[in-house]
Amino acid sequence: MKIFFVSLGCDKNLVDSEQMLALLLRDGHTITDDESEADVIVINTCCFIGDAKEESIEAILEYAKYKESNCKALIVAGCLATRYKDEILEEIPEIDAIIGTTSTDKIVEAIDSALKGQETKIFDDINRLPMIEEKRVTSTGGYYEYLKISEGCDKHCTYCIIPKVRGNYRSYPMDYIVKQAEQLAESGVKELILVGQEVTMYGVDLHKGRGKGKKRLAELISKLAKVEGIEWIRLLYCYPEEIDNDLIEAMRTEPKVVRYIDMPVQHVSDSILHMMGRNMTESKILKTIKKLRNAMPDICIRTTLITGFPGETEYDFNVLKDFVNEQYIDRLGIFTYSEEEGTPAAKFTQKVPEEVKQQRKDALMALQQKVSKKINKGFVGQKMTVIIDGYLPEDDVYVARSYRDAPNVDGNVFITLNENDSRELMSGTFLDVVITDSSEYDLIAKTVQD
Repeated sequence: MKIFFVSLGCDKNLVDSEQMLALLLRDGHTITDDESEADVIVINTCCFIGDAKEESIEAILEYAKYKESNCKALIVAGCLATRYKDEILEEIPEIDAIIGTTSTDKIVEAIDSALKGQETKIFDDINRLPMIEEKRVTSTGGYYEYLKISEGCDKHCTYCIIPKVRGNYRSYPMDYIVKQAEQLAESGVKELILVGQEVTMYGVDLHKGRGKGKKRLAELISKLAKVEGIEWIRLLYCYPEEIDNDLIEAMRTEPKVVRYIDMPVQHVSDSILHMMGRNMTESKILKTIKKLRNAMPDICIRTTLITGFPGETEYDFNVLKDFVNEQYIDRLGIFTYSEEEGTPAAKFTQKVPEEVKQQRKDALMALQQKVSKKINKGFVGQKMTVIIDGYLPEDDVYVARSYRDAPNVDGNVFITLNENDSRELMSGTFLDVVITDSSEYDLIAKTVQD
């Protein structure tokens, strides 16, 4: 069968999609990038916030139209399928099969069943951990890849639906992760980006006996750094309360671990943090930032903030503004609060109007733009190592990333060749450049001649 595959949502979802693609190829199917010629269409959905849910529903409705022509089966997988498994088939009868987040290893079974005309629902226990050994189909360009080291979350923040659609926190076995890293390296991957709902808790469940075990992310990093061919290891989604001395020391001393950390704090006002169910306070957040910077003065810290959480007052918002103005966070993403049914926060009564949420987001982004511009200006004249992401022929410049830039969420380094440099640079190439100019979010550079 010719299969057209759509992957929506986060990088963790992308890992699931790539693993499902591998299973489909192993079963003899082929992958097409033309939906009009597909026998089967698979959509791996997201439902983390309202916009993601809307995007998933729109995609399902769009591709459902192909059931009128060539498409023999429409399969819906992922978070939206898990969260609304009872409603989705009723509302969109064109769907032939739905599979849950813990049943990704059964994608072939779902397609086979759907093609036989059987209405199919495959949902394993929400705390099952699917183990797919097949070598993944890489879809990111081949030189960087996301490596999911855990599944689910135990935090139960009041605004978040993830534990209900992804289950409790489960770490993948270390040997399984290292094997995946080795397979990716054999395929030409040079940058591993470790992801999970919360990577800093890795390993707490990989122990014998009762209670929680020791966090083992530092140990995992050490093993991954030994994989031949891997040159950069990047950490995403490290909750501040779980960043310990072992992790900081591993980041500081292991050359392959780039000095970059995605540390979502969501807010810094103590009252809002309490209502969010976060085991954090402003003072603890600031202490963690200080520890990271003391250990690694060149570290790049990325975080995310939410404006308009129920009960957020003008005072709480001013606390956020002070944080942005004073802490000089290198990378900052800001979201307006999205009310999600089934979460405790959805029942909170002190709603913040949508226009106020947006105004507060815009104000913070304006502040951060000034911060980011000043930070970037400080790199002018410096030498940096970057990885090439591509080439823009119309501008005759290469697009690259430094250690300070995660793919698709941070800035770029735009490079022109030195006048004596006639090289043709391939994506995935590491090289040294000199920063010649900067803007709010990007850097401008020239290559360095030997």
